Amino acid sequence: MDVKLPKLGEGADSGVVVNIFVKEGDTVANGQPIIELENEKAVASIPSTAAGKVEKIFVKNGDRISIGQRLIAVAGEGQPAAASAPAPKAAATKKPAKPAQEPEAEEVEEDAPEEEGEVVNPSPVASPSIRRMARELEIDLRQIRGSEAGGRIVIADVRNYIKRLMAAAARAGRGKGAAPAKSAAEQINFAQWGPVVKRPLTPLREVISRRMLESWTSVVRVTQFDEADCSRLNELRKQFGAAYEAKGAKLTLTPLILKAVAITLKKYPIFNASLDEVANEIVVKEYFHLGIAVDTDQGLMVPVIRDVDRKSILDLARELEQLAAKARDRKISAEEMKGGTFTISNQGAIGGGHFTPVVNKPEVAILGLGRGAMKPVVRGDKIEARMMTPLALSYDHRVIDGGSAARFMVDLVAALQEFKEGDVKI
Repeated sequence: MDVKLPKLGEGADSGVVVNIFVKEGDTVANGQPIIELENEKAVASIPSTAAGKVEKIFVKNGDRISIGQRLIAVAGEGQPAAASAPAPKAAATKKPAKPAQEPEAEEVEEDAPEEEGEVVNPSPVASPSIRRMARELEIDLRQIRGSEAGGRIVIADVRNYIKRLMAAAARAGRGKGAAPAKSAAEQINFAQWGPVVKRPLTPLREVISRRMLESWTSVVRVTQFDEADCSRLNELRKQFGAAYEAKGAKLTLTPLILKAVAITLKKYPIFNASLDEVANEIVVKEYFHLGIAVDTDQGLMVPVIRDVDRKSILDLARELEQLAAKARDRKISAEEMKGGTFTISNQGAIGGGHFTPVVNKPEVAILGLGRGAMKPVVRGDKIEARMMTPLALSYDHRVIDGGSAARFMVDLVAALQEFKEGDVKI
């Protein structure tokens, strides 16, 4: 008989195989752990529901498996599990085809369908005829769990999936369990209370609005706050400012911050990643292309400086000035604003302190800097006036944990406060 993955618990219907405790030819006992499965943040052992000799193993480490998927095949050596013993006898007294399918269809109709777009079967296995039918009906096979060996999808699985969709639509029509409809936008005549000026929404503002809404509704945001003593950075900027001007570049704090961020990202590559929600993977980039938020008359734009880790401070200062000017003049190309891995929003020139920057999706983190201010700071046994700059690190909690964010911030502060003079000197 086949040993299949049982229901794992409320809201848990799949997991990743991290260990296999048996091999073909082994003898297993009823209740003996056969695999270890990682689900959410937990790792659990899955026991065998039958006793006997392992004839075949259907899974391997790294496989994502779902409820009902076969794990191993056990030959009849000893008795199967008590819960599964009556099943073959009951099935033998009925017709082989319909009785096995009809209860399954009834049970499926009672279950809620998978959410639209949800991937429950990342690598669907199906015959060409099933795939052709799915294309004609515009059905995504990744949303269907296969009931046959290896998760293979058959016509009954497609039929049951369609029934679940129909049942859900019927419930929604009756108002049972349906999400509340989004209310239509209400147009208000503000002129009834006084004079107004109307301006059409620019295409750039429409894009900003759409992307900010997408980030706000899909990213689980957390913001980590801190302060950095930027007195040394200011000293380096004043010390080498004239030499940079002689080379046709303006040395501001931003190129220094870019370099410090790149150094810290190399220590914590998860902050230089993206979440691929289709493939259910975290993509860690091995390049460091940093976006710089630029305030323009038309709205916020984020040009990208590529390979920050490989460029000198002089190169960064020149490129930053050029890109910022192109952004303000609306001469920057779309390609120059793509491919960023991490974004920096520096409001220091404008003012303000801590704020919560919005993650620039599909990135997973963004650094916000406020205006530095002189503050009394205890250094050793003395109190000194130091230039303290507020920092705010917003990140996607689906990918990054709070401990990682705290460590990232600690090392970033150290990189800013201990910046090497040799990296600035021309």
